[in-house]
Amino acid sequence: MKKLKFPTAQTILIIIAGLVAILTYIIPSGKFDALAYNKEDNSFIRTGLNKTETLSATQETLDALHIKIPLEKFTSGDIWKPISIPNTYHKVDAKPQGIVAFIQSPIKGIIEAADIIFLVLFIGGLIGIMNYTGAFDAGISWLAETLKGKEFVLIILVTLLIAVGGTTFGLAEETIAFYPILIPIFLAAKYDAMVALACIYIGSSIGSMCSTTNPFSAIIASDAAGINWTTGLTGRFIMLILGTLICIIYILRYAQQVKKDPTKSVIFSQKDDIESMFGSLNTSVINLTIRLKVILFVFAMCFVVMIYGVSQLEWWFLEMTVVFFVGAIIIGIIGKINEYTFVDLFIKGASDLLGVAIIIGIARGVTVLMNDGQISDTMLYYASNATSGMNKGVFINAMLYIYAKLSFFIPSSSGLAVLTMPIMSPLADGVGIGREFIVYTYQYGMGLFAFISPTGLILASLAIVKVGYDKWLKFVMPLVIILTVFTMIMLTISVYL
Repeated sequence: MKKLKFPTAQTILIIIAGLVAILTYIIPSGKFDALAYNKEDNSFIRTGLNKTETLSATQETLDALHIKIPLEKFTSGDIWKPISIPNTYHKVDAKPQGIVAFIQSPIKGIIEAADIIFLVLFIGGLIGIMNYTGAFDAGISWLAETLKGKEFVLIILVTLLIAVGGTTFGLAEETIAFYPILIPIFLAAKYDAMVALACIYIGSSIGSMCSTTNPFSAIIASDAAGINWTTGLTGRFIMLILGTLICIIYILRYAQQVKKDPTKSVIFSQKDDIESMFGSLNTSVINLTIRLKVILFVFAMCFVVMIYGVSQLEWWFLEMTVVFFVGAIIIGIIGKINEYTFVDLFIKGASDLLGVAIIIGIARGVTVLMNDGQISDTMLYYASNATSGMNKGVFINAMLYIYAKLSFFIPSSSGLAVLTMPIMSPLADGVGIGREFIVYTYQYGMGLFAFISPTGLILASLAIVKVGYDKWLKFVMPLVIILTVFTMIMLTISVYL
């Protein structure tokens, strides 16, 4: 009998999409009324069941709707998405997503995720150009020689720097670019590809989970809860420090085991395939010429420019994609690559990440099914009612798990914040704790689930190395359990202080 294999990432997502489609037949469709600010004529637009009305953009209007958010949060642009209005949930006509909607969902998802898909493809093109120049091989050779005997420094630096990006400006999708670059470096240091995946993905996840100044989670959630984003900043910063420390220790412990005995690797059976996929591990020193140094500098500057643009200039996927495209052209010129070779290399590099791009699209298709089936607000409504009558300790931990579950149905951090905070944050008033604790549970619940969420970025990340989701779960689940217990303890202690 043939040994059963764990399904591919694409199959896992298709199965999840099928289950979500079935849920739209079981879970009642429902909606909260929504309130959006129109900066063109300084007014609020309330959208409800078969009606849309324009309201005065005043604090009195917000108070009348039981929305405890200062008006300036809307007028300043801090809240730019429609928010849910408390106490307005109503059932709507069921919109079950049948076989046709199920089949269409991956295509719709790919169309909706076109911006990030093009970013991934253009990154692939740039990687193809870089590989041809030989700059990667020379740089990896130099780094391996420099870090000989102290390779663990690489783990600490990469995890720490990416966690900083996650906590400050929400570094997440952009990390897709780092895998093809860093995996060969970790392999040259005698680690396995899982260590590289862990440093990048776990670094991003713990940083985003413990966001301090991230505008897409901490700031927008605080604004939607009606508090200043600096409220609770100290608590989030402490969680960031301790959580990142736990993650680094966990990765270091695994990495040292693999270094001493490669058979301890959870992906040991794929060792030869992965090493051949990412090139030869020849550790002989390759001459790092001035031309190659300039090429590596231009390549590194692409990321510096991207990070600056995202964090300071409000750039998004279009601008990021342009940065990598221009970088590829400049490197092609410096490397004296002729036009026909450049186009061929760019297309082949992009095709190497096409599978990753499709996974991202299929994952977005799951969200499309949930939105079209109108079950997200119903989940929110029942979740908000489930915590009534609880004491502080039980309440705060229940909210942690509620947000973890809601993040599956609403995977967007900013979307989850504006939809749930106006409904959930007043619950804190009833149990006598500050609203910043609801922001905590939103961030930590969503963040913990992100470590394993199949509708998040993990399947796309694993696809780059062709590592199975089951292998990732085997590696990361002990860490997730440790972080969950740690988070529950921290939350419980904090509400009684």
